Amino acid sequence: MLITPPSKLHLSTKIQCSERRLHFYGKGEEIPLLTQGVWNISSGFVQLVAMNNQGDETWLGWASQGNFFGLWLTSLDSFKAKALSDVYLQWYSLEEVGKSSSIAQNMLAQTVIRVQQTERLLAIAGLKRVEEKLIALLHLLAESIGEKMSNDYSRITVRFTHQNLASAIGTTRVTVTRLLGELQKDGLICIDKNRHIIIKT
Repeated sequence: MLITPPSKLHLSTKIQCSERRLHFYGKGEEIPLLTQGVWNISSGFVQLVAMNNQGDETWLGWASQGNFFGLWLTSLDSFKAKALSDVYLQWYSLEEVGKSSSIAQNMLAQTVIRVQQTERLLAIAGLKRVEEKLIALLHLLAESIGEKMSNDYSRITVRFTHQNLASAIGTTRVTVTRLLGELQKDGLICIDKNRHIIIKT
């Protein structure tokens, strides 16, 4: 498999057989989105957001290994994707998707998962108290991208910033920082040496 640095020029590269090209994006980089195809994640995590007129982010969810994302799969003009970790992506043109039943079926299955994820996020947004929203979000992240540990705890494998979490539940970074501190004091979460959140499930 070929590995390339990020470049929009690579999106038009002809791929043959097993030499499907991998595109690398470093943590924090914005991933270019074009209408002619979709990205599939080979490894890593991607944050999906929408931007408002003031430049603020609304969290739409996340995508991980095996997931598809792109402008073709959204109706939002302000849709953006950012690497939450180092990521390797594969590009599929719409022509390829249309000609391959296996790719189309896989994309459908992943789209269903994304819809379910969106439903969970909407349910969280409907909670009244910010603390409830944060706890529910952490449990969702632990279920989706966490790894089980002993004593009923799960480690969220992606390191989210306090601003990431604040954007997800519609509050401020300062509020999230305060609430995380309170949850630590109550023994509901702890932070490991690599700054990953560990939550009691």
